[in-house]
Amino acid sequence: MSVQFLENIDDLLTRLREVYRELHQQPELSMQEHKTAERIEAELAHLDVEVQRIGGTGVVAILRNGTGPTVLARADTDALPVDEQTGLEYASHIEGAMHACGHDMHITTLLGALELLATNTAAWSGTYIAVFQPGEETAQGAQAMVDDGLVDKIPKPDVALAQHVMSTQAGTIGTSAGPVLSAGDSLKITVYGRGAHGSMPHNSVDPVVLASSIVMRLQTIVSRETRPGQFAVVTVGALNAGSKSNIIADRAELLLNLRTYDTAVRENIMAAIERIVRGECQAAGSPKDPEFAYYDQFPLTDNDPDVNAKVTEAFTEFFGAEAVYETEPYTASEDFSRLPNAFGIPYTFWFVGSVAPEKYRKAVESGTVAQDIPANHSPFFAPEIDPTLEIGVQTQVVAALSYLAKE
Repeated sequence: MSVQFLENIDDLLTRLREVYRELHQQPELSMQEHKTAERIEAELAHLDVEVQRIGGTGVVAILRNGTGPTVLARADTDALPVDEQTGLEYASHIEGAMHACGHDMHITTLLGALELLATNTAAWSGTYIAVFQPGEETAQGAQAMVDDGLVDKIPKPDVALAQHVMSTQAGTIGTSAGPVLSAGDSLKITVYGRGAHGSMPHNSVDPVVLASSIVMRLQTIVSRETRPGQFAVVTVGALNAGSKSNIIADRAELLLNLRTYDTAVRENIMAAIERIVRGECQAAGSPKDPEFAYYDQFPLTDNDPDVNAKVTEAFTEFFGAEAVYETEPYTASEDFSRLPNAFGIPYTFWFVGSVAPEKYRKAVESGTVAQDIPANHSPFFAPEIDPTLEIGVQTQVVAALSYLAKE
């Protein structure tokens, strides 16, 4: 495929660097990305694309260029409720909000890819759909776009693509077939006891003791109910009950988080949690059935083998074999797959490194990556603009052209 127009994009990068810095300075939290959406629309105004709002603060741009496949590329747009501590000259101007996960880089690279494809239409044929999706961090945005009629408002894609900057070595690209990001589920469990004075425990059903028993039994789900070799995480992140030392409360609340790579494992773990909780409540003589409330539910990101192979081959051809590696699955979660799943189409999701190569190599050699390299969601997370921005633009275009390039 012809990618000559990707080799000299200095002028575009100069402008995109400024876009990136401005987006970084003005982060907006999930489903509140109003100024971000307006800025995206302003950047799209000079291109010959069809622009529409879908899902409130979601922006979709459709670039039509004759007959051929239809490719959907997605970037997420929301920030995190984090106070930035990077000390960058372009650090966040918004208290309590920061682009600590790199979504500002995702926006900028997709804008760059869209502009390159719009100004080099002789190299490809088909339809390119750029989706700027809100609310990834809370697992709301993709579903909001689907609920707002995404499937009916844009042409059906043949394939969907997405990428994420990670705290790995800049200049490298990680791809993999199969699960690359776990399904993630949060769960609030409320169990009920009978309140009493702390000096009269015989009059109570103590929800603290009940909740403590549940926490201990939950540990057996992974160790005794999940087949060795299958991935699963069950975390009890909070246990809240009572407010005074001499009062036995009448209820306790547990907050759980689950991570899985397999739908059947996920369902089995949920069933086991509810079985254990109900059983412990019955054993304790709880006067009321427990309550279960699932929230912040992220789907599995499971790359299609054929799409991954096609895109990986294109990356290897353009960047060289030394730049492309097979990544292991991450236990983080994403809601991107809800978009292709809504259309019933295959997809792939890859990772772009963002840490200065020398810094990363030194940390690896000294075994201090965890200490010296701020990970995504850290208040110190700061992708190196160069070469991350250029490579991020190029990966978007190369991946799209693996489907859209003229023979």
